[in-house]
Amino acid sequence: MDTLVKAMTKNGAIRILVTDTTQTVQEAASRHKTLPTASAALGRTLSATALLGSQLKDKDESVTVQINGKGPLGTILCEANMVGEVRGFVANPDVILINDETHKLDVGKAVGKDGTLRVIRNTRMKADFTGTVELQTGEIGDDFAYYFTVSEQTPSAVSLGVLVGKDNEILASGGLLIQMLPSASETDLLIAEDVVKHLRPISEMIHDGMTPDSIALALFEDVEIMGMSTVKFKCSCSKDHLLDALSTIDRDELEIMIKEDKGAEITCHFCNTTYQFTEDELTRIHRKS
Repeated sequence: MDTLVKAMTKNGAIRILVTDTTQTVQEAASRHKTLPTASAALGRTLSATALLGSQLKDKDESVTVQINGKGPLGTILCEANMVGEVRGFVANPDVILINDETHKLDVGKAVGKDGTLRVIRNTRMKADFTGTVELQTGEIGDDFAYYFTVSEQTPSAVSLGVLVGKDNEILASGGLLIQMLPSASETDLLIAEDVVKHLRPISEMIHDGMTPDSIALALFEDVEIMGMSTVKFKCSCSKDHLLDALSTIDRDELEIMIKEDKGAEITCHFCNTTYQFTEDELTRIHRKS
């Protein structure tokens, strides 16, 4: 099972979050039948959303990430809660772009950078917190680093990566967040900058067998592991929830579904699960409305 580790330097100056999301991203890619570049973009966003979710304070809270750079992928939308349950989708899963120079998946071009990254913290209060920044590169990791620094005023380094195999399988996926806390000194900042400068790609470290805790411990000399949790793809959709949604639509639309379509079929965007509703089920909803 995928894991996420929270760590901190012993002087309390630097916060570190590391997650291995290989199985989670594999399930997402399988559910949405994404091609390699779409898999990489969705996987990076799922990892980042899991990192954000781990910072929530209450089990009833959630965080939503929306990215749209007006590139071929369209919108990427992911959600997570504090217990490591994540879900997400990409509007156009049929994207494969290779960079001509690096010969690697060109996530930046697929996402585009003429758009925004939006983070919504759903706190179950009257007003949710929403932070929005302009995309800088479309590479997603750089854009999240910019988001943390500008929107949350926390200098941060973010590494997100997905290694996709020849048969479109997810070989490794993960995310890393390094943040400077208010007590950080100039020396702490210089140490962190040197670590980031020599940082290996997170997907490469995971593919080489490193675990989130071993990655965190290897970054700085004085790291303390503060906690570990699991991460998994889990969608909150259900037939009962969709029945409730159907009960809110216009009676005339229900009648069309009953008389002309003889039922209905609804697919969840987040997990690609399809639910069938019979004519009788729709008729019962129609009678109650």
